[in-house]
Amino acid sequence: MAHWTDWLITGVGTVVVLVALRDIFRTIWQPSGRGDISHLAMRALWRADRRRRSRGAAGVRTGPIALALVIALWLVLLIGGGALVYAPHMPESFVLSPGLDAAERSQVLDAVYLSTVTLATLGFGDIVPAAGWLRVVVPIQGLIGFALLTASVTWVLQVYPALTRRRALAVRLAQLRTVETSDLLHDPDSSLAAPMLDGLASALVQARVDVTQYSETYYFRDRSEEAALPAMLSVASDLCAAGMSAPRTDVRVAAELLGAAIHDFARVLDEQFLRTGGTTADILTAYADAHHHGDRGGKV
Repeated sequence: MAHWTDWLITGVGTVVVLVALRDIFRTIWQPSGRGDISHLAMRALWRADRRRRSRGAAGVRTGPIALALVIALWLVLLIGGGALVYAPHMPESFVLSPGLDAAERSQVLDAVYLSTVTLATLGFGDIVPAAGWLRVVVPIQGLIGFALLTASVTWVLQVYPALTRRRALAVRLAQLRTVETSDLLHDPDSSLAAPMLDGLASALVQARVDVTQYSETYYFRDRSEEAALPAMLSVASDLCAAGMSAPRTDVRVAAELLGAAIHDFARVLDEQFLRTGGTTADILTAYADAHHHGDRGGKV
């Protein structure tokens, strides 16, 4: 009969599994997209790579590596938690295949092996649960493993479209930087200025939603300035400032909408990542600095 310490270890393993599941849920399915473990791991990797980014030799791989690191941490927690559940009950609560000598087995190694095989849904069948509660727990872990695989693929497929939208906005701003827009904004007969500013505001609102729901996108750095939103936000700020003094009311209103979108985007960045507590211009400058585009700032 199992000793109370065995059940204590099993309880600890259950808690570890639940912690991992909570982090997976908060990272992938919760709208805020900020699991505690995943956020700490990504932030630590981002900070560790800061010195290399400052030399321009690295940083663009930080985001993909961070995704892989978080998924690996989830696997370690789920495998380790499952092993803690199984280990105290090895081998008496399991049936071993005839080729396995129970006297020569290692409880810890067998528990890790069973947890890994079960989570991977391989099901070799050389170690089979005999106790009734384990015959329920083991299949549940298999379902968790299948769900983790599906969730990880879904996560990656959600992140990259958000990055594409962010880069598209940056490229659009880079294009606007190369043309003279002041005449358009101050032309009382033009009907193109307001839709242009409104479109930028809508795209920036989408970027704000993306960085809130997929906070991991913040840790993806674009080396090319033209595709980097931290470097191009100053263009949006300049357009906003110019539009405020336009003769047409619709242009001024659209400029105010763009300004509100910039302020809101900066606020979210500061609350979730930067923690500067400064003005919008300070936050946008810190955003550019963090992504090694420090020669670009924002002024709204």
